[in-house]
Amino acid sequence: MPLLGRNLLATLDFTSSRSHRTCVYKCGDACSKPVPNTSDNVYFRDIVRKEFDRRTLLRGAGTASVVLGGGGLLAACGQDSSPTASTSSAAAASGATSDATSAPVGMRFDIVAPNTRDAVTVPTGYSSEVVIRWGDPVVEGAGQWSVDTQTPAAAEKQFGYNCDFAELLPIAGQDNRFLLVASHEYTTPQQMFPGYDVDNPTEDQVRTEIANHGLSIVEVEANDSDGHLAPVIGRYNRRIHGETEFLVTGPAAGHDLLTTAADPSGTRVRGTFNNCAGSVTPWGTILSGEENVDQYFAGGARADGTTAQERFARYGMEDDETARKWERFDDRFDITKEPNEAHRFNWVVEIDPWDPNSTPVKHTALGRFKHEAAAVHITSDGTIVSYSGDDSRFEYIYKFVSSKKFVDAPADSGQQAARARQENMKALDEGVLYVAVFEGNSTDFRENSLPDDGAFDGTGHWVKLATCHANGSVASHVKGMSGEEVLVFTRLAADKAGATKMDRPEDVQPHPATGRIYAALTNNEYRGAARPGKHDEPTMEYAPVKENKNGYVLEMDDDHAGENFTWNLLLVCGDPQAAETYFGGFDKSSVSPISCPDNLAFDPHGNLWVSTDGNALESNDGLFAVSLDGESRGLTKQFLTVPAGAETCGPVVTATRVLVNVQHPGEDDEATVETTSSHWPDGGRSLARPSTVVVWKDDAKSIGS
Repeated sequence: MPLLGRNLLATLDFTSSRSHRTCVYKCGDACSKPVPNTSDNVYFRDIVRKEFDRRTLLRGAGTASVVLGGGGLLAACGQDSSPTASTSSAAAASGATSDATSAPVGMRFDIVAPNTRDAVTVPTGYSSEVVIRWGDPVVEGAGQWSVDTQTPAAAEKQFGYNCDFAELLPIAGQDNRFLLVASHEYTTPQQMFPGYDVDNPTEDQVRTEIANHGLSIVEVEANDSDGHLAPVIGRYNRRIHGETEFLVTGPAAGHDLLTTAADPSGTRVRGTFNNCAGSVTPWGTILSGEENVDQYFAGGARADGTTAQERFARYGMEDDETARKWERFDDRFDITKEPNEAHRFNWVVEIDPWDPNSTPVKHTALGRFKHEAAAVHITSDGTIVSYSGDDSRFEYIYKFVSSKKFVDAPADSGQQAARARQENMKALDEGVLYVAVFEGNSTDFRENSLPDDGAFDGTGHWVKLATCHANGSVASHVKGMSGEEVLVFTRLAADKAGATKMDRPEDVQPHPATGRIYAALTNNEYRGAARPGKHDEPTMEYAPVKENKNGYVLEMDDDHAGENFTWNLLLVCGDPQAAETYFGGFDKSSVSPISCPDNLAFDPHGNLWVSTDGNALESNDGLFAVSLDGESRGLTKQFLTVPAGAETCGPVVTATRVLVNVQHPGEDDEATVETTSSHWPDGGRSLARPSTVVVWKDDAKSIGS
């Protein structure tokens, strides 16, 4: 196949399937605002440019390939009669036939073609159904949900809105019983409340929104015949929401920066908001990242003093009034009245799902920024390492290396496990917080070819930001900042440390078998755009760069407890027919198009699964399986698509089930309760409802077998 499309460094127009409303309520309309990172640190773009300048990313088909791990396995995508993206996969265009059996174990399914259906679309031979929807009961006394009778009290007992992270935990000693854990990232009031007035929300509506944030923990019951999961009111069921009390832990707990009129101790916080992705720890708890919380707080530009204003600006908190207008009814969301409340969010929170009476915690030692998630790796000597990305344009990748060792115990509800969980939760309060710096390593630039080492790769190192001690003290490694300031204003500390600017680092997950680290870099429309107010490094005549509309998947081989790593780009996402895309060296005529990677997971066979958010290829978002090793490395196959307007979240991939959360179905700029553009999942003229979906193989065999 000849080289097609545009040069990697040509300037492109950015498009996305996200509506503007999604931007407003999911991330505070960050796209329309100046980039908060105005430091002059090196951009990851510039590092990649060192690798890619004076050459295109790929050789054309028919040229001898130099690949990462080999290449050549065919598995093609087929077309169907549904509406499809105008940019379809190269495999479909080339007429290649699907050969599901030749793919690696776990990826042997027929590819789902790009489409724009208002449905969850799964491969032939698979079935799907909704497990639980927004408003369904979670705890006793929840009552039956109705769009016309919503109240804050009811919402605190029901499945929240816009589910994102998902996890399925087996309950020890109970066959076919699991805990389903889901986060609820944000609310979209126009699509929740009949007759909603964006300029004049009622206090009852605001309190109901607050209750629809947080997390749900609900028992689900399976059977032996298919993948069906049915929610039940069980003893572990719990709703965590915007009024739930959290304990602040780590060295910043109790610091003056975290004290408020309601909490002069600086150790107790009401609620958690904008909980995005997450993970289950090796000790059985849940880590959840508080992400775009800036959108809930008004008045940062009017804070008392220049230093305070600069700090709020670095976290995107400058609006005089929020779109939600919560500050009208609760002073804690007004920075001019309660200047420290905003500092009590943007943390990693930890929840013990096995103890419904436990108080969840916010870990200050892991740093404060827009955490997409946090995920833990245990080294061979028991060292606990947590990885996290800061999900904004030109932000950073972090890790935390605990000074405590992992205490092994079964991840269930027994007393031994409970003691181990309590001890391991303390491990995230003491250790060293780092931020990443990347460098490229190739000098053999040649037109239309890969470097001689066969990879777009390089090296990197971790820079210390703070050391958190067992006695609760913290030492700063950043000149001009105290240890507590480093933890509360971690973005500013990373700026000073010279961290490498990335393209929206979202989920960062360690592979459970290999220990390699994978990061979803979703996109960056301002990369090289040189637009006024966007604070991007200006484009130069000798170094033009294009906007990154489809994102990357980054692979790192980290020392874990050490300070060095190597890296490579596993995927340069987009239309396989475009010259700039790259799929680990795999034959591009045989892969699915993929755009805007977001959440990452691994199946029992070691394959990577990627969910997308904001597909820029005119198709619904989806879930993709990616082979990581051997001759099939880079093979990418779409497993499902979600309904129109929705984002694919979660995901969970077990031997016999795949779970995804379908977030903001039907969300567009005009949709209301009365004029919803989607009727998923209930059909007819029903209101669209964010939901958890389970998929299984009809013959009850393993996924991808």
